[in-house]
Amino acid sequence: MAAPKLGRIPSIRERVEDTLSGHRNELVALLSRYVAQGKGILQPHHLLDELENIIGEDEGKKSLSDGPFSEVLKSAQEAIVLPPFVAIAVRPRPGVWEYIRVNVYELSVEQLTVSEYLRFKEELVDGKSEDSFVLELDFEPFNASFPRPNRSSSIGNGVQFLNRHLSSIMFRNKDCLEPLLDFLRAHKYKGHTLMLNDRLQSISRLQSALAKAEDYLSKLSPDTPYSETEYVLQGMGFERGWGDTAARVLEMMHLLLDILQAPDPSTLETFLGRIPMVFNVVILSPHGYFGQANVLGLPDTGGQVVYILDQVRALESEMLLRIQKQGLDIAPKILIVTRLIPDSKGTSCNQRLERVSGTEHSYILRVPFRSEQGILRKWISRFDVWPYLETFAMDAAHEITAELQAFPDFIIGNYSDGNLVASLLAYKMGVTQCTIAHALEKTKYPDSDIYWKKFDEKYHFSCQFTADLLAMNNADFIITSTYQEIAGTKNTVGQYESHTAFTLPGQYRVVHGIDVFDPKFNIVSPGADMCIYFPYFEKQKRLTALHGSIEKLLFDPEQNDEHIGSLSDRSKPMIFSMARLDKVKNMTGLVECYAKNSKLRELANLVLVAGYIDVKKSKDREEIGEIEKMHELMKKYNLDGQFRWIAAQTNRARNGELYRYIADTKGVFVQPAFYEAFGLTVVEAMTCGLPTFATCHGGPAEIIEHGVSGFHIDPYHPDQAATLLADFFEQCKEDPSHWNKISDAGLQRIYERYTWKIYSERLMTLAGVYGFWKYVSKLERRETRRYLEMFYILKFRELVKTVPLATDEPH
Repeated sequence: MAAPKLGRIPSIRERVEDTLSGHRNELVALLSRYVAQGKGILQPHHLLDELENIIGEDEGKKSLSDGPFSEVLKSAQEAIVLPPFVAIAVRPRPGVWEYIRVNVYELSVEQLTVSEYLRFKEELVDGKSEDSFVLELDFEPFNASFPRPNRSSSIGNGVQFLNRHLSSIMFRNKDCLEPLLDFLRAHKYKGHTLMLNDRLQSISRLQSALAKAEDYLSKLSPDTPYSETEYVLQGMGFERGWGDTAARVLEMMHLLLDILQAPDPSTLETFLGRIPMVFNVVILSPHGYFGQANVLGLPDTGGQVVYILDQVRALESEMLLRIQKQGLDIAPKILIVTRLIPDSKGTSCNQRLERVSGTEHSYILRVPFRSEQGILRKWISRFDVWPYLETFAMDAAHEITAELQAFPDFIIGNYSDGNLVASLLAYKMGVTQCTIAHALEKTKYPDSDIYWKKFDEKYHFSCQFTADLLAMNNADFIITSTYQEIAGTKNTVGQYESHTAFTLPGQYRVVHGIDVFDPKFNIVSPGADMCIYFPYFEKQKRLTALHGSIEKLLFDPEQNDEHIGSLSDRSKPMIFSMARLDKVKNMTGLVECYAKNSKLRELANLVLVAGYIDVKKSKDREEIGEIEKMHELMKKYNLDGQFRWIAAQTNRARNGELYRYIADTKGVFVQPAFYEAFGLTVVEAMTCGLPTFATCHGGPAEIIEHGVSGFHIDPYHPDQAATLLADFFEQCKEDPSHWNKISDAGLQRIYERYTWKIYSERLMTLAGVYGFWKYVSKLERRETRRYLEMFYILKFRELVKTVPLATDEPH
């Protein structure tokens, strides 16, 4: 018997050619169906539906579904039909793409480059273009010399890869340890030297000084305060920052000795994470009403505000703990920089400076939007902010330096506008920049790139997608809450991955916008504020004083702007949901799904907290449509007695107790969004012990293990979701312990993965590692920055001119 040969995997083009030679007739029949639909974009389900149809009609064609072409179709993300051609974008696994084009009349197959595929796609919009010179964006050459992982499972673990890379360079070439010495000697705080002084000019001197210090410290009691050793250590070349006790200083020095002798990734990460380098942090979030009270539920104001306030509290306590362990007497400062809104609707958004409650050193610093017409007084949509951001960045830079009396050490951007401003500031100040997208709009609105002109008047996506590209390429590192945010799933494209290659016809073509394998990507998931969200069974912490007002919200018979609908049978468990009232959050979809299932209506009541009830109170285009739809559904399905709709609630403490009150009824939480980047309400509900049913599209699919710590629902199949809910309530009726089993498993999942403590430790460590990487790779980043600068000035600024400035006059 011959030994099996190792052959290469056939390319997508070869697989199609094999199918053409083996199943010519069947393939022609299938491709002809695609072409018959005329020019346009076919989504994955269209492609597979036609395959099913053709097999259903003729069993003889079943061979097609087992052949190599069906494998191609299963990993196809879209097909462009321009008769007689069908071009297919194939994604064999996350982050990896191939493009082919079949001529259905001539039965020929060709492999396309990204550029050729996008050019072909543009013909859908502009017809065949003779212009062979189109602005193409390609960031790949700047990263060509830098190694990166190639397994899809490695995506989002950038810091581990970076540590392996850095430690292996140091191991192979001892000269590469010099930048570490320079880095340690560069640390100062307000003119005071930290870590190493000028006595230590070489690695060999550092090693002998560390040996002497080790000998000296090992003879002392482990808890000897640093102040008693400072004079001796200073004489050897060591300054403050190594630790607050002899034991901590010794531990830190052992880490450095290990790195100098035989560097390994985990030692390097631990050491870099402990170096005192982050004292002043700036967090940017310009849009919406950023405040601590009475803002949630206002337009563009939701989960991001909650996320940042919780993040800041956790970050400050982690910074204080680290500074204390480093043996330093420094007060850190965190500034959340947002927009000052003079017409602040009764919120604090017209105050320049506001301390963050529950912190000592964290503030909200508000800077107004201004143009040549003066300061803008009113709120404007996040889609309309682009003309103000450059001036806002310059004004913010002055305010930040005045407030800190220094440049910040670390800048974090949030959402497209905050990330663009963070890029401008980090570039100007030479500071480590972290990007947090929260939600990239491109994946929320299908085909919003190719048909950008249809969307631009309302959403100005040409500006937003350009700003996103600028920020993600400028950032030193990117954190996401989930893997899906970066690279999707086996069958769906990730938010960042969708920026790998796309086109805005007439503007530019992106042939390599971002690489999801880039080691700048890291998954760091947030948690819920444990002071507000805690399990229903922790009776001593429960806010029973709020039960009166909660019961009024749920059961008060009065119908007003605060609550409408009624619950006639209080003994039934409640299905609860809380979100903004927009199309993507799909709250009206949940109501319809409940309304259509009579068994579910029998078993449970439905309670929603969302938006305004009075349509006249909303100024948001999308919300108005959803409010009207909600009222229609209530009438159409006669929901009174089983459904309560409560207007958006801004009292977080009461919202936390509301989750627990729902848990007392043995109810559930449902998150029905068509897409949810992370799902903070999912984490909040699970932290309160409420069994949770959440969308399978986006972050919740990673938070929840289906059937174990909660359930996945598909908002595109609402009847199945309703059946799943009804079955759960039936099972709990027969076996009440089933509810507890899911509740307990949900809590277990939270404590293992989703807490702010884990988050803040990780973020501070990343700031250390990427701060070092930024320092050692200074020269390599210069070309990228110049390219981005040119793109910003020549393209982004021109696009911004198409966005009209807002006016303060009433319409």
